[in-house]
Amino acid sequence: MRVLHTADWHLGQHFLTGHERLTEQKAFLNWLLTTVQAEGVEALVLAGDVFDTTTPSHAAQELYYDFLVRMQGTGCRDIVIVGGNHDSPTLLNASRQLLRALRIHVVGGVPAEAADQVISLADAGGRPGLVVAAVPFLRDRDLRLAVAGETPDERQLRVRDSIAGHYKLLSEHDLIRSLRERDVPVLATGHLYAAGGEAREGAERDVHIGGLGVIAAEHFPAAFDYVALGHLHRPQVVGGQARIRYSGSPVPLSFTEADDRQQVLLLDFAGAGEPRITALAVPVARRLQRFHGGLEEVEAAILAYDNEAFSLVAWADVQVRSDESYSEVQRRVQAALHERRAHVLAPRGARHQRQTDAPTMLAEAAAPIEHLHELSVEEVFGRRVAGLPPERAAALAATFQELRQLLAEADPQAWGGDAGADG
Repeated sequence: MRVLHTADWHLGQHFLTGHERLTEQKAFLNWLLTTVQAEGVEALVLAGDVFDTTTPSHAAQELYYDFLVRMQGTGCRDIVIVGGNHDSPTLLNASRQLLRALRIHVVGGVPAEAADQVISLADAGGRPGLVVAAVPFLRDRDLRLAVAGETPDERQLRVRDSIAGHYKLLSEHDLIRSLRERDVPVLATGHLYAAGGEAREGAERDVHIGGLGVIAAEHFPAAFDYVALGHLHRPQVVGGQARIRYSGSPVPLSFTEADDRQQVLLLDFAGAGEPRITALAVPVARRLQRFHGGLEEVEAAILAYDNEAFSLVAWADVQVRSDESYSEVQRRVQAALHERRAHVLAPRGARHQRQTDAPTMLAEAAAPIEHLHELSVEEVFGRRVAGLPPERAAALAATFQELRQLLAEADPQAWGGDAGADG
């Protein structure tokens, strides 16, 4: 069976300008539809973070459902979708029964019955061709962990053992065991941070309950021939095991991801055992470009920037180190950007940093002011805990994310608009 693994779409993400990135995301989905058809993909697996918030806009939801409808004409027989930390399990599950009639299997959150996470997909002949252990993002309440007075280390071990136990329980499910004995391959999903994975700046690293790297490659049972992961946006292999992979985000979601590979993974199963894996490069519609350095260096780089390879104007992150006055730096940078406006825009302007080690009070006063409304809730929280010991900060971040999710589900209008950050 031929399967395509993707994750971390973050439909409806707002970035810098306050506008949703639906144009870029629609370009990806159009490419994905064409690719699924051209490559003869029989099953599509989306490993979490369908949307960027728990209350996505109507436009983002329309893009999602439009894609699912259009997929019906590609020849792909089944779609498996699991929820990520940015997704609302309630919202994803609301259409679950209807979508099941189209062979779209949605597991927004951990169901009451473990058997509801085990999905058998038929091959072209109607026989079982793949069995999926569809594991979504696991929250504290899913694992039923609440021990008063435990230390961060004790909590981390408890979470690790509980998550590992969740996967072990599914690997021993009767349907998985019986089908694998009949040479049917098994694929598991996950939306989490695995030990050894390379996370980017922001909350991508801390968002999983229990702190950093609680799950390692050895915690995924050998019964899983492939583990399709989401959450980390850079494509990567976990623990040196090719069968355990992050597909990465198909659209760069921050400037820290500008140089990452955007891809999806094509899996060819020939019975039980590891599949043959092929990475398919995703064309990027908009380049996220960094211009960092001295004033002359940044000015020259902007004037020389060529955006011909991309269909949309690039967005730039500009940071200048210079002892020139703030007004002079801004004048020269804006002049360069204006000249190349058909190629690159800097939605948040240029940041100015003095080269001297001890900036004068005048320079500090002239520096651009950062307004609270320009920061996400997670960025504000991150700055508040930045000075704490790493273990304490990680524990607080885990608790904070869980509270944000609970509040978003209780009152979406008040709390759902930007729950979660880059992860």
